[in-house]
Amino acid sequence: MNEVLHPGASHVDAGVCVAQASDATPFLLRAPLRSLEAHGCRAPLPRGSLATLADRVAAFFATPRAGLPLLVGALPFDPVEHDALHQPQWLSSNATTTAPPAPRFAGSIAAEPSAARYADSVAHALIALRQARPALHKVVLARSLHLRCDPPVAPRELAARLGHDASVATYLVPLPVAADAAPAWLVGATPELLVSRRGREVLSHPLAGSARRSSDPDDDARTAQALLASAKDHDEHRHVVEAIVAALSPWCARIEAEPRPSLHATATMWHLGTRITATLADATTSVASLVAALHPTPAVCGTPRQLALDTIRALEPVPRGFYAGAVGWIDAEGDGDWYVAIRCARLQGDHARVYAGAGIVADSQPALEVAETAAKFGALLNALGVDQVPAS
Repeated sequence: MNEVLHPGASHVDAGVCVAQASDATPFLLRAPLRSLEAHGCRAPLPRGSLATLADRVAAFFATPRAGLPLLVGALPFDPVEHDALHQPQWLSSNATTTAPPAPRFAGSIAAEPSAARYADSVAHALIALRQARPALHKVVLARSLHLRCDPPVAPRELAARLGHDASVATYLVPLPVAADAAPAWLVGATPELLVSRRGREVLSHPLAGSARRSSDPDDDARTAQALLASAKDHDEHRHVVEAIVAALSPWCARIEAEPRPSLHATATMWHLGTRITATLADATTSVASLVAALHPTPAVCGTPRQLALDTIRALEPVPRGFYAGAVGWIDAEGDGDWYVAIRCARLQGDHARVYAGAGIVADSQPALEVAETAAKFGALLNALGVDQVPAS
């Protein structure tokens, strides 16, 4: 198999239209705010880092061009890496498709890193939280599972299976690869809205603080109430809400955040969530500027941002690529919806890499963070036909 390219790899042509590999596998977003099924690629957005996103988007739409006034695609986790957005050729109806049940998984699974090594990384992060100067308040550490699948996974079927959970935004996004490499996709079902803009109105719904759901209704209710009462999870969540409010403040005349988080349920997890609404001070501010200000939030990175990024780069053995980035769309008016790219898999040929992360704060316990990431693998592994998370 050709090696997976990281988003900013220099030997990917900046002008390559990543969606051209197969019109049968388009950009898909099925979400409460707006659903899209976009086919083909009329033109790529010139690739670049997050700091240049708003300028590149503005220049793209300022250039006279035929076709839809729309860009769709994905941003990587690391803000210095390159994004992958394109102008689609056409939109089709976003009818819900029914996927056959996942066949029982056949192939191999390798943990990256092992559960034990991930626990060691959490322990190292806890030392950094206590000793770092300036202070590190939170860091999100991720791990992944590398699957060899026989037969290869069909991206659209996987997206359809994930779409059975109405509480999440399901997505399928084509990713940049080398010219001679097999097509690659990011497929997932995220519960977390990074930011949405309609005119001057802005919405964000961050999630942080999680617990695995139970099939027993009484146990499930107890788990939910325990999460709602958890000081550790409220501390983790507070860092996220405060960072988003601070990042939106320079752009907004009004910001309102719920005073306490509420429970948000998916099919497999409970989360703490806070709805944040705002009104732009300048009606010309694009959602691209808001995404650049917010990403990556403490929900997927940590705080302070740069110190958390440095810690992640030092402790995680596998680069995240587009995991924990953002997926979404933006139009020529500056409106758009962007979702945090979690609960996802990167598919390429017969390879799949599934990701999960956990927020580490001073009260975290390595064994519990291993368990949390194992629970977060659940939705993807179920959709892939895997019975349980490997113990190693």
